[in-house]
Amino acid sequence: MISFIGRDVFARTVRSIGRTGGDRVNPRIKTTVVGSYPVPSWLVGNTSRLVLRDAVMSVLKTQELAGLDLISDGELMRFDPSHPETNGMIDYFVSQMEGIRKHFSLSDFDRFRADRASGFRLLTAGMVVERIGEGTLNLPRDYEFSRVLTKSPLKFTCTGPHMLSRLLTNCFYKNTAELAMDIADILRRQLELIEADTVQLDEASIVGFPQDAPWAAQAINHALGGILNEKAVHICFGNYGGQPMLRGFWRDLIPFLNSLEADHLVLEFARRGYEELSAFNDLDPKIGVGIGVIDIKDNEVESRELIASRIEKIAKTIGAERLRYVHPDCGFWMLQRSVVDRKMRALVEGRDLFEGRE
Repeated sequence: MISFIGRDVFARTVRSIGRTGGDRVNPRIKTTVVGSYPVPSWLVGNTSRLVLRDAVMSVLKTQELAGLDLISDGELMRFDPSHPETNGMIDYFVSQMEGIRKHFSLSDFDRFRADRASGFRLLTAGMVVERIGEGTLNLPRDYEFSRVLTKSPLKFTCTGPHMLSRLLTNCFYKNTAELAMDIADILRRQLELIEADTVQLDEASIVGFPQDAPWAAQAINHALGGILNEKAVHICFGNYGGQPMLRGFWRDLIPFLNSLEADHLVLEFARRGYEELSAFNDLDPKIGVGIGVIDIKDNEVESRELIASRIEKIAKTIGAERLRYVHPDCGFWMLQRSVVDRKMRALVEGRDLFEGRE
């Protein structure tokens, strides 16, 4: 029998600020997505700006109807039908930056195999042959494209400097840390122009490279420094082909996470289970947490009772006051739209059940 301690916790919270338990406008724990949404089939055959606008509007409206508190454009702005398997998380950025070569010789491939940063890519994302420049990358334009299509709070996502630097073959910089800092500088200058409610840096490689923590934190913090509003960092164990790509433990990353100048973290848990939650009792109290309660590597749609019980476990372990968001583990891009839409609705219903909003 689920006790849902969240009802008592929530009741005390709303009494302290003069709200009622039925107020859906201001939930204590907010629901959101990590970023990506499945690419609509009709976008694949026609990527004109008009069709892309319709696709982004459809994704935004779907999230609004599901009742999410913080929505995203589904990262459809980055979709490239020539590289659908990456959903634009890497190629969209590096293909537009200066100093990166995308055409490779046989010797280039040999060098990449000898010094490969990530085991899940068969080829390098690019060869860094001169100092990195922003080139034609225009993140503010991407944000404005979506901002005018919704009045809801909007999240803007951006691949972080550690992940981008780790998936490139460095043929110019003295080390990867210098490369990461130049990438961070480019991202910072662009993020300074984005007025999204939340900007989230996605760092899906650090789990596999904990030795990078000192310089990775420096680069990530430099990029975070350009964010105008809420600052988030998403960290997961990978989602390529619906499979985790990296191994590691959350406890090993706590010192690194404590060094981040983020307002909250966006963390994967539903797939891995919640046994490691207690490690986050050592997280700096000034950093909020968002915890994954939806498994994006499984087509089964979670029940609202299961989601509420997961939230309850989180609240019992790290304290309800520290939990700011609940969300999927990672992006939704590998699933079917029909599954994703039901998972988003279940997420909101599970949060509402936990907070006594039935």
